[in-house]
Amino acid sequence: MTKRRPPLLQIREANYTRLCSEKTILTVNGEFPGPTIFARKGDVVLVNVHNQGDRNVTIHWHGVDQPRNPWSDGPAYITQCPIQPGNTFTYRIIFSEEEGTLWWHAHSDFDRATVHGAIVIHPRRGAAYPFPKPHREVPIILGEWWNRDVGQMLAEALSSGGDFQPSDANTINGQPGDLFPCSSDTTFKLPVEHGKTYMLRIINAALTNEFFFAIAGHRLTVVGTDAAYTKQFTVDHVFIGPGQTKTVLLNADRGRSNHTRYYMAARPYATNPLARFDNSTTTAVLEYIDAPQATAMSDIPALPAINDSAAAEAYSVQLKSLASEEHPVDVPRLVDEHMLITIAVNEIPCTPGELCKGPRNNSLAASLNNVSFEMPSTAILGAYYTSVLLGVAKTNFPDNPAVAFNYTTDDLPLDLRFTARDTRVKLLEYGTVVEVVFQDTSILGSESHPMHLHGYSFYVVGRGAGNFDRHKDPATYNLDDPPYQNTVSVPKAGWAAIRFQAANPGVWFMHCHFERHMVWGMETVFIVKNGKAEEAKIMPPPPNMPKC
Repeated sequence: MTKRRPPLLQIREANYTRLCSEKTILTVNGEFPGPTIFARKGDVVLVNVHNQGDRNVTIHWHGVDQPRNPWSDGPAYITQCPIQPGNTFTYRIIFSEEEGTLWWHAHSDFDRATVHGAIVIHPRRGAAYPFPKPHREVPIILGEWWNRDVGQMLAEALSSGGDFQPSDANTINGQPGDLFPCSSDTTFKLPVEHGKTYMLRIINAALTNEFFFAIAGHRLTVVGTDAAYTKQFTVDHVFIGPGQTKTVLLNADRGRSNHTRYYMAARPYATNPLARFDNSTTTAVLEYIDAPQATAMSDIPALPAINDSAAAEAYSVQLKSLASEEHPVDVPRLVDEHMLITIAVNEIPCTPGELCKGPRNNSLAASLNNVSFEMPSTAILGAYYTSVLLGVAKTNFPDNPAVAFNYTTDDLPLDLRFTARDTRVKLLEYGTVVEVVFQDTSILGSESHPMHLHGYSFYVVGRGAGNFDRHKDPATYNLDDPPYQNTVSVPKAGWAAIRFQAANPGVWFMHCHFERHMVWGMETVFIVKNGKAEEAKIMPPPPNMPKC
């Protein structure tokens, strides 16, 4: 493995103007979005993160397995204490099997709204893409912009028990686009030449929105998802959940037509009518620079309706692993641990004497198997490594919901709305093959959920509508070439089944990548024990781990 050392990443405040007004945001090196990190498959990259901001921060390398190295994974109070203002921490990023598009982001409070950037992992030297090399590669980062300070917004929502304020604009590469005031001069523009192919590395960095993305007059060929290659398929639009990445090829074949400038656009896919969301469309411009001087602009590309679950599913079911000799699949066939995990937005009774702004004057919460995760005040990894875990967390996260019910009906008893806070984790023996079925529920509204697992990619072996049937649905699994992902969008009022072998020892966070759901408690932790061999044990901690 080669070693690369990119520049120091400095977390610091900077002034940015969007939507006709200026505000101070947290950035990396003054950039929004932040700088792209480049690597090759198998590299080890050291990143020095210096916190020059005014709040505690961590950085997560989303989708990087970090074999035996949970110390550099990044989620605050799970694998590390935050980097305090004025302090520096060196992350050691170990790229192993990943190849393609990933990203990095803050994993503390709502800081990832502006603290995020792309990770590009090229093939090893001497290896090639499983398709002709494109003329150029371009990150396309989908995100959101709030006119307010996101930290203040988070504090107010948590103190009131109510929902979060939707963003004021959706963005492409940090820009809202032509449809917003004071934005047309800064709209992101992608220059292309007729007849050439471009690789778009699409990243959904949004806190609250899944997106449909398209480019007027052009189709997109999907070749990868979450740093794993897929069988190619061509679509009019891409569906992408928060945390996910899609690598697509764009053939610039329209530069001789009447239009020389084409809109690219993204708008949300929002499935829960009870939840507040920003339904705006963000735009950017694809511009043929070798075309005649005419600058006619296309219309906005046709995108599915904002609640079009059929379109989201039609896209998702086309994802399949490449399953070639150079990029094989290894789907576990025999399962040791079966888990059915229900996903829900819930209520917690308001403290007597207070007026909460959630449903029925209660506080909003979220849960997995009706356990609403309570974040500890010290890192779980450090407690586990020093054998004091039981002072920080319980090891009895349930394998199944405590009560079985018709999870997706619209007529649920009111008592199912309630949950309770607790810090519960799941212990796994090294080498265990795990199947997790994520089951959406209609408690406070069914919706699609992007579920992300740290430390692992997994095979999405099945998905379906309604309630999972353990007797019938496994017969529909794809065990030949299922997609290999780190974040799966669980369908609204449906289920998704994933499989992985717990061969990466450590403490690994699993959570919904809707930020409001995560802070409400829609998460848990997998602790994978050491194996017997030395190369199957957690590495020792670095000497400069931040302190709580």
